Amino acid sequence: MSERSTLSPEDIERFVLDGFVRIDEAFSRELAEACREILWDATGCREDAPSTWASPVVRVGEMSQPPFGEAVNTARLTSAYDSLVGSGRWAPRESLGTFPIRFPSPEDPGDCGWHVDMSFGWENEPDFMKWRVNAASKGRALLMLFLFSDVGEHDAPTRIRVGSHLSIARRLAPHGDEGLTLAELAEDDFASTTPCPEAIATGMAGTVYLCHPLLVHSAQPHRGSIPRFMAQPALLPAVPIDPMRSPDASPVERAIQLALRS
Repeated sequence: MSERSTLSPEDIERFVLDGFVRIDEAFSRELAEACREILWDATGCREDAPSTWASPVVRVGEMSQPPFGEAVNTARLTSAYDSLVGSGRWAPRESLGTFPIRFPSPEDPGDCGWHVDMSFGWENEPDFMKWRVNAASKGRALLMLFLFSDVGEHDAPTRIRVGSHLSIARRLAPHGDEGLTLAELAEDDFASTTPCPEAIATGMAGTVYLCHPLLVHSAQPHRGSIPRFMAQPALLPAVPIDPMRSPDASPVERAIQLALRS
């Protein structure tokens, strides 16, 4: 492992099998605080006035201010992108989004179903249930979860079905390049992934979870006391993911290969 490498060989093999890896101190708490200040303004809510936290979730789109670009491009993260996707095979980001900012609330936020993030077919298609994903994860190299606030077990951490990416790759493979829509993929409520152990994406501000793009995950209601600030952007491929690549397959590709051999 080179001096600059963020991930050990053991981390990388765990990513292949589990579908995600957690990176602590991926960016600084100072950057996280600077980003939160901008995001508070974008929500229209006030940090010092809980009465303004009227909705269980507020969504904020792309943010291109300098602190966000710095957070997504730290040396620790770019090294990890290289390790998981391959040097030169991912497209640099200059912004972050989307931000589902969750507030403490007894209400059901209405968006807590298990799902896989779709990666193509959204052009001129407003119905997200018709967006598509295929076994080669066309259009997405990684799903990333950036924590901009401290997130404990009661603070609406994202739920993850460990190893579910393998089941999803097998489900998608017979459908070729067209893959399936979210509606088609979710018609059995992701039953094949029900036996998977569950993990939650907790951590201090500055923690990042790098996830396989086919990983099944879910939001959950916020039952804590401090609003949760998180971004869930995609890392886009500069070179298409190729499950048939050999011998220089990336860990993202090796996970799909492992699934299709099982």
